Amino acid sequence: MAIHSSQVQTQTQQQVQTLSPQQILAVKLLELPTVELEERVHAELLDNPALEEGKEPSEDDLHGDEGEDYATDQDGEPNTDYGEDLSLGDYRTEDDIPDYKLQENNRSKDDKPEDIPFSDNVSFYETLKEQLDMQALTPEEKQLGEYLIGSLDDDGLLRKSIDTLIDELAIYQGINATPQEAEHVLSIIQDFDPAGIGARNLQECLLLQIKRKEDSPLKQTEYDIISKCCDEFTKKNKDKILQKLNITEKQYNDAVAELVKLNPRPGSSMGETIGKNIQQIIPDFIVETEDDGTVSLSLNNHNVPELRLSREFTDMLDEHTRNKTNQSKESKDAMLFLKQKVDAAQNFINAVKQRQQTLMSTMQAIIDLQRPFFQEGDESLLRPMILKDVAERARLDVSTVSRVSNSKYVQTNFGIYPLKFFFSDGYTTESGEELSVREIKRILKECVDHEDKNRPYTDDELAVILKEKGYPLARRTVSKYRQQLNIPVARLRR
Repeated sequence: MAIHSSQVQTQTQQQVQTLSPQQILAVKLLELPTVELEERVHAELLDNPALEEGKEPSEDDLHGDEGEDYATDQDGEPNTDYGEDLSLGDYRTEDDIPDYKLQENNRSKDDKPEDIPFSDNVSFYETLKEQLDMQALTPEEKQLGEYLIGSLDDDGLLRKSIDTLIDELAIYQGINATPQEAEHVLSIIQDFDPAGIGARNLQECLLLQIKRKEDSPLKQTEYDIISKCCDEFTKKNKDKILQKLNITEKQYNDAVAELVKLNPRPGSSMGETIGKNIQQIIPDFIVETEDDGTVSLSLNNHNVPELRLSREFTDMLDEHTRNKTNQSKESKDAMLFLKQKVDAAQNFINAVKQRQQTLMSTMQAIIDLQRPFFQEGDESLLRPMILKDVAERARLDVSTVSRVSNSKYVQTNFGIYPLKFFFSDGYTTESGEELSVREIKRILKECVDHEDKNRPYTDDELAVILKEKGYPLARRTVSKYRQQLNIPVARLRR
């Protein structure tokens, strides 16, 4: 019996969304706080000669209005004598001279340069990077390791998932890494000092520290308690641990005496000794409230220079473009180089402007939604607000608002706040009043603060008390809010 086989060619249409280089640049700049944006702009100025510091020339500047751009001599002619100290060199006009050149010229020869302050403290990141540099790694592994170190929180723990980090590496660094490669590099970092660094949770942090101890029966007991009964250990449930591990009370007490010496926050203690935690918060926004209740908003960009295209580069590009016919290969290569640099500079300028517009739109939407707080400074006036509320008012995507609110700060008349401070879920009381979850948590904390410490409230009792106050919450919701407030269970509050 003959077997026939056939091939069928089918065509399917699939929609794939990809980000253009310009979109990726805009996303990167949007996530940067003010200080990092300043560093990024200065790095771009050094890297791209087609980008200059200064305002874009206006029409009046281009036509050279009398008495504004050029000084005149006694005969009314433009004065081209700029002084012996200021040589134009490669610059055709004084407008083309960068600001720092003019500042150097105006400074007296007798003036001593200002001392640049510096610190002898080694940062948390630099200390770990030094240990990374001593490892035998490929360039790709080293780059991956640096990103992992930069992703650690103040406690020295890695809170982000490996999948999330891989996605970030692909978008922001152009690195395509596999989960196995990331796990391998992370395991190397977890061998660094101090012990426990790079752990993904408390359990892994303690286990990493236990593994470095010398082998002994006590070490094994410690390891068993954390690996098999970590939840019971954190809740101080001794009876369950004794039953589960089948150990004596003496073995348990000896192991606990050693376990409490471990550091659950290795990065935090590291920062205290080398100054990582001593950092100044630079606000990204400045919100000022007048006596009449008027609220004004501005970006804190005083150290971020304005940018423009290099007139020299654009003129050369125009000249090459006009003489395209009969160009040599060298001239074509030069024109391609000029075009690439000018395009890159223009894209960067556009991305910076887009960042400013997006930041202003987002912050203005937050002010509009939380205006009573910005006028009075009373946290109880904060209304429930989620990312979607701001996105709809600012006419932006929710993901864009999320990027803006991450690691950004605003200076107000009442203090400096992270943007995340203004976001919270809502809850409607029995009377129909809408409250933020922050307000409910405040009430919950007051209940715990005023409880009898000899007989603290259980979650069920707290739920009853809140219901009597007009907030009928389920016990599991009360438990969730209690945990978010870092309030332990009742038996641990005695």
